[in-house]
Amino acid sequence: MAKVIILGGHGKVALRLAPLLVELGDQVTSVFRNPDHQAAVAATGAHPVLADIETLDTAHLADLLRGQDAVVWSAGAGGGDPVRTFGVDQDAAIRSIDAAEAAGVQRYVMVSYLGARPDHGFERSDPFFAYAEAKARADEHLRRSSLAFTIVGPGHLTLDEPTGRIDVVTAETAGRDTAVSRADVAAVVAAVLHDDATVGRSIEFRNGATPIADAIRG
Repeated sequence: MAKVIILGGHGKVALRLAPLLVELGDQVTSVFRNPDHQAAVAATGAHPVLADIETLDTAHLADLLRGQDAVVWSAGAGGGDPVRTFGVDQDAAIRSIDAAEAAGVQRYVMVSYLGARPDHGFERSDPFFAYAEAKARADEHLRRSSLAFTIVGPGHLTLDEPTGRIDVVTAETAGRDTAVSRADVAAVVAAVLHDDATVGRSIEFRNGATPIADAIRG
């Protein structure tokens, strides 16, 4: 059993992840900022904690994370506002990484996206630029940290039913069809948390033919 804290606990991936971890025997805490979402978060079996990670500084985030075995970053601004995108997907994510180190948390799983990298290729005029830039910087900060990290990079997210199968790809090898269900993203996160062979790796994927447990072994 591990103590796992999910940041962005009311997100569509997080709401699917928490019950998977609970079923595996983990003690799960889910952090969310809207009090109206408490019942939905509690229904996953996770312990609901109301906190706004966008505004918490590193010290207060460290207090929030202290005593946990693993952190899952599944938060996001949701696009649209570049200022808030940088504030959440970059700045808050980076603070959470620093806070995990300060709190003595060893394991950190980042939910990123397929193709995230510093040379992402999006122009500043592109609506996706802020998100691509923010995720690239946060991912690179995590790679440079002392944490036992895994970065998961799913393709285009859908609300399809879970398949339990993925293909590990890169943005260059994925082709046009990069779709992956959020339920399968949650299953990948649960799997990497319980597989130390994924530490120090970035795993990019779409729905495919390989059982998740086999696919993430590399």
